[in-house]
Amino acid sequence: MKERDLALQWPGGGAALILDYGHAKSAIGDTLQAVSGHGFADPLMAPGQVDLTAHVDFQALAEAAEGAGARVHGPITQAELLRRLGIEERAAALKAGAPQEYATAIEAALVRLTDENRTGMGRLFKAIALSAPKLQVLPGFET
Repeated sequence: MKERDLALQWPGGGAALILDYGHAKSAIGDTLQAVSGHGFADPLMAPGQVDLTAHVDFQALAEAAEGAGARVHGPITQAELLRRLGIEERAAALKAGAPQEYATAIEAALVRLTDENRTGMGRLFKAIALSAPKLQVLPGFET
């Protein structure tokens, strides 16, 4: 594809940041889930009464974006992205002058967002950025 063609598909440049549950590599398995009361539920037990969600196939998303002329950054885990962007330093600065109960809440939020255990948000959520080809590596996606 010629550079002129890429410019037509990404007029003016720009970028998109996508964070969601998903798999970095395409795989077969259960991706449809239901959530009720902050816990997993059977998606067919109470239709209309539970929230339905499906995992993003980040590999397929990246391939489609590249096919449209985008530059792909990632995917990486949410924990990795947030740490690269300085979430730990920011949390420490916020906690430094905060009352104890507020500092405790900040620490709990930090742990929740960056938890890399099997079911932690930091591991389950992935981040991918799509940008115009002329943009260099985006902040947080440096290797």
